[in-house]
Amino acid sequence: MATRKSTPRAISQPRIVLPGSEKAPLTNQPAEVPLSPGKKITVSIIVKCRQQLKVANFLGAKRLTRAKFRQQYGADSGTVKLIRSFAKEYGLTISPDTPAPECRTVKLTGTVANFERAFGVTLTHRSFQGNTYRVREGSITLPAELAGHVEAVLGLDNRPQAEPHFRIAGERGNAAARAAQGTGFATPHALPAASASTSYTPPQIAQLYQFPANATAKGQTIGIIELGGGYRTTDLASYFKSLGQTTPKVTAVSVDGGKNSPSNANSADGEVMLDIEVAAAVAPGANIAVYFAPNTDQGFVDAVTTAVHDSANNPSVISISWGSAEANWTQQAMTALDSACQAAAALGITITVAAGDNGSTDGGTGNNVDFPASSPHVLGCGGTKLEGNGSTISSEVVWNELSSNEGATGGGVSNVFALPTWQTGANVPKPTTSAGGRGVPDVAGNADPSTGYNVLVDGQSLVIGGTSAVAPLWAGLIAVANAQNGKSAGFLQPQIYKANSQSAFRDVTSGNNGAFSAGPGWDACTGLGSPIANRLIAAVAPSKASKPGRQTKTSGKSARPA
Repeated sequence: MATRKSTPRAISQPRIVLPGSEKAPLTNQPAEVPLSPGKKITVSIIVKCRQQLKVANFLGAKRLTRAKFRQQYGADSGTVKLIRSFAKEYGLTISPDTPAPECRTVKLTGTVANFERAFGVTLTHRSFQGNTYRVREGSITLPAELAGHVEAVLGLDNRPQAEPHFRIAGERGNAAARAAQGTGFATPHALPAASASTSYTPPQIAQLYQFPANATAKGQTIGIIELGGGYRTTDLASYFKSLGQTTPKVTAVSVDGGKNSPSNANSADGEVMLDIEVAAAVAPGANIAVYFAPNTDQGFVDAVTTAVHDSANNPSVISISWGSAEANWTQQAMTALDSACQAAAALGITITVAAGDNGSTDGGTGNNVDFPASSPHVLGCGGTKLEGNGSTISSEVVWNELSSNEGATGGGVSNVFALPTWQTGANVPKPTTSAGGRGVPDVAGNADPSTGYNVLVDGQSLVIGGTSAVAPLWAGLIAVANAQNGKSAGFLQPQIYKANSQSAFRDVTSGNNGAFSAGPGWDACTGLGSPIANRLIAAVAPSKASKPGRQTKTSGKSARPA
C-alpha cells in the first residue's frame, strides 16, 4: 500500500503580520556580506500562555507551584502541534534543546533559505562596527492558522540587543559597555588602577544600608543573567578570602550556546565579576547561578525564561544588569521578556534590573527609559552617590556625572508600559505616549563610580560603579530577606509602595539625572530611595492578607523637570 502524503496546509494559507515584529531599516546602511542560504540557524518561537496570567492573583504569600504553572500557563499542546506541522512543511525541525512546556518556547532549526520562506523575511549579513551580523528588516509573517498563537519569533536577527550597565572609575564614556558588546577595544589596554575619591567593599555598603549584622542567605540561590563575559574561580577564591568570607558556590548555566568565557578586564568580565561579587558578598551563604546567553533578543529572553523555570538551581531572586532603551527593542521581544517576568512573579521569584547609566536620555534623543527595567513586573534599580563610614551615611544624592562624561542614573517614564495601580499615588510624570506611564526606577543604591565598589576582575583590582552594581545589591538584600522571612518576597512592588513601607527607605531628595530632579517621595531618579535593610526585610515579608491596591499618596512633589 502506498504511503499517504500529507496535504500542505500552512503553505497554501493567507499570510498575516506578526504584531510587534517590525524592525526598522539600519540607518547607516552598512555593507552587505553574502549569506549562505544553506547555513543552519536556530530560532525561538514564543507561544502564548494557555490562559491569561494575572499577576495580581499572586501577591503576598500566594504562589503557584511549578507543576501548577505548567498545567495552567504552559504552552498549549494544540498550539505546539500546529507549529510542528508548520515547521515540517517548511523543512524545519524541532531543536533537541527545546525546553519544557512551561517555558512556552519552541526552538526550530533549519537553513536560512527555509526560514526566509517560513516567515516571509529576507536575511542578510551586514558588517558594521567591526563585526558581521545576520540582519532582517520589516515584519515577520505567519500562516493564518497561527494567528493569535504566537507571541514572538526571535533569532532571525542576531545583532546585539543590550549593553551592560557598569562603569569603571576613571573611564570616561561607556567604553567598557562598548567593549562588552564587541564594539569597543580591539585589543586590551591599560585600565585605571583601583582608585576613586571613595570606594567600598560590598560588605561596607551593606553596613551603610543597615543589613543585619551576620546576615546570611543560606538556602537561597541568586540567579544572574549575563550576555557575555565570564568569571574565573581563582579570582572568586582570592576576592572572598580578602573579605574574610567563604567563597560561594557558583554554577554556570549555558543558554543557546552561551558559556562562561572569561577573557580580560576590557570585556564583559567586569560585569560578570561585579554581579557575582556584590550579590554574594552582601548575601553570605547564598548560591549563585549564572545564566550565560548570546547578546541577542533571543538570547536575552531565553536566558530569563531558563532562569525562571530552573527547577534544579531554583533561584528565588534574579539579577539583570543588561538592557537598552525601549526604542531599541521590537514590541514582540519586549512582550516575550515581560511575559517571562510575569511568570517569575507567579512563582514567587523577584527580578531586580539596572535602570541604565546614561541619565534621562538613556543614550538616545529626548527622554527614554531602559528595558527591561521598565517592565512593571521587575524591580527597577536606580543609582546614587553614597558617602559614609561604618553604619553612618553622611551624604546620598542622585548619581549624575554627566558633566565629566562618566554617566548618571537612568530614570523616567515608560512609553510602552502603562502606569501600574501600585504607582498611582506616586506622582509619576505624564508619559509622552498614551500607552505609557510606568515610572522608573522603583528603588536605588550606590552606583557612582567615584564612590564605587572594590572588585577583582581577571586578576586586576578595580573600582566599578553603574546601576549594574545596584541590581545585584538589591538581589542580595532580597535573598537575605527570603532567608530570614522563611518565604520568598516574590512580586514585591505593590507591597513596598504602600504607605506603611515608606520607613524602609532612605528618601534621596537631592540631585537630578538630566530631565528629572529628586524630591520627597518617589522620583524618576532614585524611585522610593535606597534601602534601610533591616526595615525592608520586614516590609517584604509575605502576608496572606496582602491584596493588590493603590499606593497611598505621599506628600511633596516626587519628580519634576530639572
